[in-house]
Amino acid sequence: MSLITSLRVQGRALSAIALACGLAASACAGPADKHGSHGAGGQPTLEGFALMPANTFADGPTSGQFAGPGQFGHVLPLVNKQPVQGLSAVLTGPLPGTFRVMTDNGFGTQANSADALLRVYTLRPDFKTKHGGSGTVKPVSHWFGWPLKGFDASSRITLRDPDRKLSFPLVADSTHYYNVDANPLVDATIKAHRLLTGADLDIEAMRRDKRGNLWFGDEFGPFLVKTDATGKVLRREIPLPNFRGADGNALVQSPQYPGITPGTNNLRGSNGFEGLAINPAGDTLYAMLEGPLIPDTNQKRLLINEFSIDQERYTGRTFAYRLEAQGTNIGDMTAVNAHEYLVIERNGGTATTALAPFKKIYKIDLRLVDAEGFVKKTELVDLMNIADPHDLNGDGSTTFTFPYVTIEDVLVLDARTLLVINDNNYPGGGGRAQASDNTEFLRIRLDKPLDVDKGRGPGLLAWLGLGW
Repeated sequence: MSLITSLRVQGRALSAIALACGLAASACAGPADKHGSHGAGGQPTLEGFALMPANTFADGPTSGQFAGPGQFGHVLPLVNKQPVQGLSAVLTGPLPGTFRVMTDNGFGTQANSADALLRVYTLRPDFKTKHGGSGTVKPVSHWFGWPLKGFDASSRITLRDPDRKLSFPLVADSTHYYNVDANPLVDATIKAHRLLTGADLDIEAMRRDKRGNLWFGDEFGPFLVKTDATGKVLRREIPLPNFRGADGNALVQSPQYPGITPGTNNLRGSNGFEGLAINPAGDTLYAMLEGPLIPDTNQKRLLINEFSIDQERYTGRTFAYRLEAQGTNIGDMTAVNAHEYLVIERNGGTATTALAPFKKIYKIDLRLVDAEGFVKKTELVDLMNIADPHDLNGDGSTTFTFPYVTIEDVLVLDARTLLVINDNNYPGGGGRAQASDNTEFLRIRLDKPLDVDKGRGPGLLAWLGLGW
């Protein structure tokens, strides 16, 4: 019996229990804020806050061996540990109030992340609200949402390519990391299971399709990567055609594209798929580049590329997103309904830099496109100006700011509520202070409701095995 089949059988047996637990957890979260839920003048309000410390770890092969000595007093390497950090995508979890979060490539570059595993963890924030709550984040079972003592194997999946579907050599194929004899031997677990690492792919986005398979947006290609629900790669990576064709290159290619001739890339490094949205039907992806194409005469234009999941190919339909004057990158893209999507836009400023932080969430409408192909965008949340009447993060202010460099997770919880999470770039810091950044989970109450598709997502029963 396969793992997925086994989980389906167990899911049928446990669905009633899990549903009851989920309802109980929702009840314990406290009543909805009926009064004083808005800031002054319709300002979005922080209604829940939770924090996961920078030093949060899981078991695994030694990591950080190529990322320097560490920062802010946090020493590398991490012996027999993997950091639970760099959260760059979020999906709903197996029970209400639980979430599946994806770590990115590890320590920031292809050259320093060969021992960082690509994982998806499942957790539950116990949001601090005006009604109470600890403000902590705890691991739970990946498949069933049960509480766990730590981020052990049952809390996660690890991406892997045992069937050699990917077309390029992996870290797992080498004897020594980076094929340098003076480097340590590649960990035996990585080799045995052909586990994917941050030197293989830089995954920055994740979506679950109507069949329960996972799609990951990568920056090294940029590629789309398809896996099953357990993280096993199902097919060859899918490159992005250069539909604009400005430089004569048939593909969009970053400097890390496998086998590329140096200097021929038409996309800058770390500008690949940072945003990856899926429509409510679960059959169409919208893959959004973090930065502009190098030949583009408008360096404020970011491309959104439509992809058919049924046909497993790009449709050729593209949209353009215009960055604001202060904006330099996007952090995530997620669906509201079939035509409206949310985009996090930012710059590199933080609370400790001379550059003023610019961090906002916009709503875009794919039906409303101007003559240059730019979608209509409307500001939804200024993440540097959120009402916090109950000072949920305890900083002594009734205005909450979110000044981290990379804010890479947004999820629509309901028509009035968003979940937003930062990527803490462990052991890096400087977001709020000269210290390694924590990972913060925000529940933001909007001043006006979104037109949320009522059928969004596969739902609880699907992920207990009743609808895969």
